[in-house]
Amino acid sequence: MEEITEQFRKLETGRSEQGDEENFKGQSSSSIQQVEEIIGYSFKDKKLLEEAYTDPSCTKYGSKTSYERLEYIGDTVLNFLVGTEQFALYPDLSPGELTQLRSANVSTEKLARAAAQHGLFRFLRHDRPLLGAQIEEFISTLSKYHLSSVGLIDAPKTLANIVESTIGAVFLDSNNCNETTSKVINKLLQPIITPSTVTRHPVTLLFEICQKSGFNVEVLDTWEENGQIEIIVANTYVGRGQYKIRKMIAYNRAAADAYNDIVKKSI
Repeated sequence: MEEITEQFRKLETGRSEQGDEENFKGQSSSSIQQVEEIIGYSFKDKKLLEEAYTDPSCTKYGSKTSYERLEYIGDTVLNFLVGTEQFALYPDLSPGELTQLRSANVSTEKLARAAAQHGLFRFLRHDRPLLGAQIEEFISTLSKYHLSSVGLIDAPKTLANIVESTIGAVFLDSNNCNETTSKVINKLLQPIITPSTVTRHPVTLLFEICQKSGFNVEVLDTWEENGQIEIIVANTYVGRGQYKIRKMIAYNRAAADAYNDIVKKSI
């Protein structure tokens, strides 16, 4: 985690000295080589990789393309390859369990973690003034959750996007080779979430335990006023969650707090 934070600090320092978009332009071949070393794949068409790291907000250098189309194909390929691999690995899992497992491995948070873990965010060309602070906040929270927070932290979608666009670029450059693309996916997404390490969503856990006990769940929503969601179970306050930027995260945090409180009291 300290290494990731240091990478972020170097990125910000470099931008303040050179400008926001120097990563690929000016040092294009060096940056491309670094990305290739990270993902374990050498591109025949280097422009695909440059496109994969160009945010739609990037207006410098006359850029007319962004990662959006590569992100689209990458998302499709990622879901297919992860799904088929897990289908083969776990023949006893039900469709619902396979869906949950796949979702955990291709979620926005999982992909954003990969971008942070491998330092891929260092090569993103963008013109988003607030993105740096969002990435820094995200990185600072990762150590609290080993594999996934399951909706308790705010993962920058842009980080997930560049992982998907990278996968899309590899798929196209390798002439649609599933095997080559799978190797890159497995390298980027380590550690892969397995049936023994997958974490269930706190909202699901809360409502399941309350349903089994015959408890009613009430949600006290004051998010517009103070960024808080409170959970009341059986007319008793049991949980609170707060996050002023995104309501769903506040709700998930409240559900997790409530579930943990109920479990603690039942022991």
